[in-house]
Amino acid sequence: MAGSRGLDVEVFDRQALLELGCGGLLGVNAGSAHEPRMIKLTYQPRGTSAGRLALVGKGIMYDSGGINIKPGDAMHLLMKHDMAGAGAILGAMSAMAALECPTTVTGYLMCTDNMPSGSAMKMGDVLRMHGGKTVEVQNTDAEGRLVMADALVLASARDRPDAIVDIATLTGAALRALGPKLAVVIGNNQPLVDQLVIAGERTDERIWQLPLERRYRGQLNSEVADLKNMGDDANAGAITAALFLEEFVAGRPWAHLDIAGTMSVGADDGWRSWGATGFGARLLLYLAMTFEPLI
Repeated sequence: MAGSRGLDVEVFDRQALLELGCGGLLGVNAGSAHEPRMIKLTYQPRGTSAGRLALVGKGIMYDSGGINIKPGDAMHLLMKHDMAGAGAILGAMSAMAALECPTTVTGYLMCTDNMPSGSAMKMGDVLRMHGGKTVEVQNTDAEGRLVMADALVLASARDRPDAIVDIATLTGAALRALGPKLAVVIGNNQPLVDQLVIAGERTDERIWQLPLERRYRGQLNSEVADLKNMGDDANAGAITAALFLEEFVAGRPWAHLDIAGTMSVGADDGWRSWGATGFGARLLLYLAMTFEPLI
């Protein structure tokens, strides 16, 4: 799609990811029969750019849960939707040239499946992320944050954006908190969060802010690594997942969208038709079209 939509594309295969030291994506992919891919998309506006925005998307093509395998219920039918964050970024960026978006945008699509096998990552493994931080795997079904961590470091250090937004079908806690009609937004920069909330209102992809409550940060402490990939309290899971991701943005303005609740609907609902919704594509496109730099 990139060539016809005014996007530059760079694809990183397993060997390139090994050379980059992307231990999160490689770790999640370890049980798979298929190689992982990191896809970097770049949109460059004509003339002077209004700002630089980086987007990071979870692209888990199928999530079995890994060694912590999911139960055999309706959840498995939805796990092909676990690439909805990456899909939303691709959808948003595919329209930027046609709409003459004034913002420079880079998108990272972190793509693999998450499968159990004799070579799969397991509880207790320690992964080294791009940039050197180590993560103890407490649950192989908390894989989305692992693949996105590599991209957050790369986006922050290489692209030096004015802001970073990640989007992922990340936690059941987000669904439990807000249900299927609202996505969660959490961030370290209120003006950026405010821009996202406005974008959600304008596009009818509504989001609701939860606090980045750092009193939960201790739940991610590990005795054998820099941090764990899971907190101890499932009820605070949406917040502890965001606290994990914040560790990899190097203090840059950042916001996290958890679209676990809004990725699909069981029946037609307004503009959202049955099945996968594409939630986030319009919201991110509106943000890029109206983005105001923060630094």
